[in-house]
Amino acid sequence: MGLSSVWLQTLGDGLIRADQIVGVHARRTPAITGKPSHWLLNVVLPLSMLSTGSGQPDTWVTSPLHRTLIQTSHEPLDAPEHLARLLAQLDAVSAAGTITTTVSDLEPPASAAAKTEPARVTPTTTASTTVRFQFTPFRGTDPGHHYDPDYL
Repeated sequence: MGLSSVWLQTLGDGLIRADQIVGVHARRTPAITGKPSHWLLNVVLPLSMLSTGSGQPDTWVTSPLHRTLIQTSHEPLDAPEHLARLLAQLDAVSAAGTITTTVSDLEPPASAAAKTEPARVTPTTTASTTVRFQFTPFRGTDPGHHYDPDYL
C-alpha cells in the first residue's frame, strides 16, 4: 500500500498525499524591507508538464514543486530528518491518516551572567525551533459499510 493513504496538511495548499513527496527541506527566505527573513519547512513534489514552445513536439519536463508545511522565525533543526523517519515508520505499518505540523520557537536559556550583562547572541546560545509532527489515523470502517456517515 505504501503511503498512498497518508496525507500531510500544508500551510496554505490543503492536503498532499505522502507517496507523492520526493524531498523534504528547510530553507531561509530573504529579508524584505520592513519584514525579517524566516524559515520554511517544505516538501517537494514532482511536477510534469508538457513543454510547449521548446521546438520539440510532445516533450515532457519535470520540475520540482515546493509546498510549505510550516513557517518559523528560527531554523527548524532536524525537522526534515524527523519527517522522513515518521514517513518510513508509517510506511512500514501501512498507515492511513493525516499528518499535521506544529512549531514552538524556544529562546536560548538565560544564564545569571546574561541577566546582568548586555544581551549578545553566540553560536552556542542561539534560539531554536522545535517541530512536531502529529499523525492522526482515520477512523476505521469495515469494507462494504458504505453507508457509515464517516465513510462518505
